[in-house]
This record gives sequence, structure tokens and C-alpha cells, in this order.
Amino acid sequence: MPGRLLIIDDDHDMCLLLQRFLEKNGFEVMVHHKGQKGIAAYQASKFDAVICDYRLGDMDGIHVIKTIRQADAAAVIIVITGYSNTRVAVEVMKLGARDYITKPLVPDELLAVLKQALTAPVSSAHTTPSAAGREQAQGIPAPATVTEFYTKTKSPVMQEVYRMIDVVAPTNYNVILYGESGTGKEVVARMIHEKSLRRNKPFVAVDCGILSRELSGSELFGHVKGAFTGALYDREGHFATANGGTLFLDEVANLPPEVQTTLLRVIQERRFRPVGSGREQPADVRVVVASNESLIDAHQKGRFREDLYYRFNEFMLSLPPLRERKEDIIPLAQLFMQKAGEETGNKPAGFERNVYSFLRGYSWPGNLRELKNIIRRAVLLTPPDQLISLEAFPPELWNTENAEETARKTISADGQPQAVADSSLQEELAFDDQEDITTVYDRLKGAANKAEYQAILQALKKANFNKKKAAAILNIDRKTLYNKLKNFRLRYSY
Repeated sequence: MPGRLLIIDDDHDMCLLLQRFLEKNGFEVMVHHKGQKGIAAYQASKFDAVICDYRLGDMDGIHVIKTIRQADAAAVIIVITGYSNTRVAVEVMKLGARDYITKPLVPDELLAVLKQALTAPVSSAHTTPSAAGREQAQGIPAPATVTEFYTKTKSPVMQEVYRMIDVVAPTNYNVILYGESGTGKEVVARMIHEKSLRRNKPFVAVDCGILSRELSGSELFGHVKGAFTGALYDREGHFATANGGTLFLDEVANLPPEVQTTLLRVIQERRFRPVGSGREQPADVRVVVASNESLIDAHQKGRFREDLYYRFNEFMLSLPPLRERKEDIIPLAQLFMQKAGEETGNKPAGFERNVYSFLRGYSWPGNLRELKNIIRRAVLLTPPDQLISLEAFPPELWNTENAEETARKTISADGQPQAVADSSLQEELAFDDQEDITTVYDRLKGAANKAEYQAILQALKKANFNKKKAAAILNIDRKTLYNKLKNFRLRYSY
């Protein structure tokens, strides 16, 4: 697994600690504290993965992701964010980030995310991630578990979706899939493919949201040598790759107008011409498109062709968000727990009873992707063969009504607990060149624990050491606070 990593983060101390920890685990690491310098470093050299903080001094992580993905569509980017920024995490995943990790950083989680990101298959250095890689990146089961994913969802609304899949799959109808980000649109597209007569032919997934305006035509239809500056060889596009099978176009409304015009002609005539070529090729491809907004609304805003919409709209399916299919939350959480246990080798015995109430009560704005990432983190924080407790989940998620207020009280603007910025933690982040991997690991894990400790201590001081009031400030129950105080071996006199 070890490879060459680029870290882009303006927190100098955390970068030093991360660099040492990752180097002890066999990685070659380069660090930059400015987004622009990090982008330049990636463009000048080859890295296996990029770890980028969402908030940087000179720009935000979204700009970094867009720029790097335009230069290399298969770039593996992992974003550092905070649990108070769940919607930001969803947005960066839509833009092509492979995964995200949350502050305070947990060493086991960081290594697990890197392992998954670096082992997920991708097509080539100049194409979008393969279907398997994209499904893993989005926190949705990979192709081998599509059937298992199907059997775990028993809600009436999803059963109706599956019934519609059975109806449309054997046909050659084009299909539009609507749903919020993370609802599993690509998994449904694959289900349609696997139940169709094209099941033995390719399934090709393309994220239109990360295709550059200049090269999107080449990505879809291919090009011939010399078609444009940089076209040094003939290249097969996604339509040719998917010939005989299914082409899945995610976030199709993001395609530029000129590509939409070409795409309309291809859908109508079932033929396409590579960029720069004078010869047409047959296009025996079934097209499934997905969008998290109405394509009619996109047309009214001038972003999508109406005639292309009607070509696609031979059949339409809407996927419900996870909050509207609560019957599926527990079975899916158990599935993700099982998969995370197999991935990490750390297999919990199950969930404590109060965890079930939390899982059912939370609104899951990031849908399946958020559920999977939170379960994976909880698995890492739970000793083997023990039940996952509520303490393994971020406290600011336990009470959705006050989550944002709690985040403002205990989390700084960049998602880091306020105490991490205190000078008292600077010594915790220092290291010695002779430290072994266990010591560095303990320091990194200790920094995360220290951040939580400082947040609790601040709340206790603010509440004049009244535990009930401190728990209210932290938005956790008193029992949870007592357990944390016990874990930190704090003793107070009241």
C-alpha cells in the first residue's frame, strides 16, 4: 500500500506530525502549506494520493480539487474536514474527492482511508475513476456487494424502486435517475445493467461534474492524434468503451452546451465521431443519466437542452433520501459495520442499544455516503469483539436540533476543536527524530484525545464545574460526560 503522498494543510504542527507518522508507515511524503504551491507540486510531479485540508490560507479545498482533477481526472484526493461540515464533505465528494477524514484525526482511520483509496481500481491516469473505484469513493457498496445491498433495503419506497428496476431493466430504454447526493444512483444504474440483456457487456460510469469544458467531448467520444494541442495519440472515449453495454452519466446537467448538442445527435442516430476524426462509429449503448436537480429546472435556467431531456426521459426513477427510508438504516449500518470490520480486521460485536436510537433519529444529510463513513470511523474506535457505543460517534451529531449551535461552541471555523489551537498543545505535536512508529502513533492519537479533553475542560469551566450544565453545553448526556471523564482519569471536587 505505501506510496507517495502530498499533504496540503496550513497547520504546520499537524503537518509535521502527519508527515512523521506516515513516513514511519512507509510512505514518501511531501508537505505544502498553501493551496497554490500544493497544486504546482502535483502538476510538477506524480503522487499516489493528496491529503488536503478543506480550509487553507490562500484558497479552499474545492478549488484545489477542481484544479487537480482537471489536470488528472484519476487523482486520488482525500479531504480533511470537521463533522460540523458534513454538507461540505458531501460537496467535495461530488467534485471528485475519493474520501474524507474528520478532525480530530484518528491514526487508524487515516491509514484505513488511505488503504481503501489507494487499492480502489481506477481506469488510467487520464480517465475518470472506474465504476468500482467511484462506488467505493462515494461510500456505496462496490459491484461485488450490489446484490447484498439490494437485500439489505426493505423499506416500501425502495421496494417500489426495485420493482421499477425489474420492469425497465430488460428494455433498451434510456433512464433518468433523480436523487440527492449519496442516495445510491450509481448502484441503481448498475442494478439496471446487471438485470438487462447487456449484463455481459461493459458498464462504464462517468462523473460529468469533474469533466473539464475543454476535454469533455474527448472524454465521451474519444479523439484522434493531433485533434488538439496535447493529443499525442488516438484515444478511445467512453462511448466506445461502453459499446454493447451501459453508459452511466452522473450529474449530466454539468455537460457544456456544445457537448449536449453532440450528445443529442449521438442518442438520436446511434453513431458518434471522435474529436478530429472524419469517420463515424456505431454507438450501441444504453444511456442511464443521473442528476440531483430536475433537468427541466436546469433547462429553464438555460443549463440543459430540452430536446436532450426528452431523449433521456424514456423512463424515470426517483431515489429517496435515507431520512425517508428509516427502515433501511439499521440493516445498512450493520452491512457497513461488517464491511469495515473486514477491511480493517477490527470486528466489533455489534451496536449498543442507544446507538440504534441515534442512527434512526439522525437526519443523514449525506445519505448512504455519510452513514458508511461514520460507521467506519466508529468501527475503528471500538475494540474488537466489543459493542459499538454512542461515544464512538461524534457528539455534535447526537442531537440534530442543536448540532450547529454545538459545533459553533466547540468547533472552530475549520472544523478543528478550539483547544487544538491553544499553545498548550504545541508541545504535544513536537516529535523526536528517533521516535519509533508506536510513539508517533500514540502522539497522533493523543492529539485527538487532547482536543476532546480540552473541549470538555472548557465546558466544565464555563459551567463552573457543574456536570449537568457542562453536558448541556457540549450537547451530550450526563452519562456520556461521566464516561469521558472516567476515560480521561479526571477527578474534580464539587
